[in-house]
Amino acid sequence: MHTQVLIVGAGPVGLTMAAELARYGVSVRIVDKAPQRTDKSKALVLWSRTLELLERGPGSARFIAAGFKAQAVNFIAGDKLIGRVDMGAVDTPFPFGLMIPQADTERLLEEYLAELGVTVERGVEVTDFSCELDGVTATLLQSDGSDDLVSAEWLIGCDGAHSLVRHTVGAPFTGETMPSDWMLADVHMRGYPCPDSEASVYWHKDGAFVIFPISPGRYRLIADLPPSGEAHPPTPTLEQVQAVIQRRGPPGMTAHDPIWLAGFRINGRKVSNYRWGRAFLVGDAAHVHSPAGGQGMNTGMQDAFNLAWKLALVVGGECRETLLDSYSLERSFVGDQVLKSAQRLTVVGTLKNPVARTVRNAVGHVMLGLASVKHAFADTMTQVSVGYPAGPLNGVEIHGDGYTAGERYRPALEGAPSGIRATPHFQLFASSDIIANALPAPLARLVESRIGPDLGDRLYLVRPDGYLACSTRCIDDVSAYLNQIAPPQAPAA
Repeated sequence: MHTQVLIVGAGPVGLTMAAELARYGVSVRIVDKAPQRTDKSKALVLWSRTLELLERGPGSARFIAAGFKAQAVNFIAGDKLIGRVDMGAVDTPFPFGLMIPQADTERLLEEYLAELGVTVERGVEVTDFSCELDGVTATLLQSDGSDDLVSAEWLIGCDGAHSLVRHTVGAPFTGETMPSDWMLADVHMRGYPCPDSEASVYWHKDGAFVIFPISPGRYRLIADLPPSGEAHPPTPTLEQVQAVIQRRGPPGMTAHDPIWLAGFRINGRKVSNYRWGRAFLVGDAAHVHSPAGGQGMNTGMQDAFNLAWKLALVVGGECRETLLDSYSLERSFVGDQVLKSAQRLTVVGTLKNPVARTVRNAVGHVMLGLASVKHAFADTMTQVSVGYPAGPLNGVEIHGDGYTAGERYRPALEGAPSGIRATPHFQLFASSDIIANALPAPLARLVESRIGPDLGDRLYLVRPDGYLACSTRCIDDVSAYLNQIAPPQAPAA
């Protein structure tokens, strides 16, 4: 009962983790204590950057075919349009938010995982584990009540906000719970005044009211409510949902045939370290935050993309184990940014002070009237702006060349390596294969050449996840970069 990697939790994040590792040839087991995957819509959107990364593995087409494209977000106060952010100008092959219920995202990822020969073990709970210097031993409680012991080289906790992995390693989960209750309603609705391809955020004196399209005629509604004083926020009735619509939304909207109604509270919490020896925390096990912006699931899936290529290279003996330390440093930085951004959006949308609301509306109208602000907002929302500006894997760069180390490298999206691969590869963009072939043989194994005649004397080394590692005019800089992460070479005989 040995595997290279044991993944705890089979939600979208765990499934992404397993799929990425499996397509790189790493042996994985993925277990989840739930007897079946969710049938709820839950996390609802796949943003552009996530679709770009999915394109490298299962391909984005299967998700797009099952989803619905949202093209814009409107900000409205009373009967006044504060601003409109259109995603059509985002520099990506996927300039939209793909509205797709989490149940479908999980189904498609699990189908892809099955194509790779991996079966999700459901109804199997990790009850305990211990980490040693050379591996992990875990106890699995099977659905029939029996216990199994499994050994693994690495353990990955994708087991959500109440993570057993996080509790077992003793990682502090610091932050706070907002005092308000929140209402979530997935409903059918008539009378929505905006196109079905656009979301709307209504700023009302009672609080926020957000409408996300799921498909034509079906929507997700989210609103904050006064604290109930109960241990758990009560589930709203359809009548209560309709009352919020009439109070905060535009006239004439009617909800009917509810699909899912729920109450929740917002937690903003995060661990400071995503790696604990042989164990890693990924997704909600490492960070939870306000649903404002719809960034949670996408951030977790991008955690998985970040860790997977590094772990595959280490497991395969192609890179030093120290490469894995960059996972926590890079993704903790992103987690901090997402946490702060979601909290700001939540605070702005729930202002109660009338003076503060007036200022917010006036400033928002001016700012969202500026093309540069709308462009930056769209890039942030779709997560194409995510990067590692001070990341530990950033090498030398040509200043003023248009790209900086740690930034998403747009040309790498075209013809990016995809499908099942024996090992992750860096991409070296060069003006000729003569330059690319100048790398020493042990390092050349890590690299695939991409010839661009228009590059002149410039060289761009791009990570397996599409972020710029270094830019230079000297192949020796590329060799030096790769030598820092590759295992030491045996001395020549």
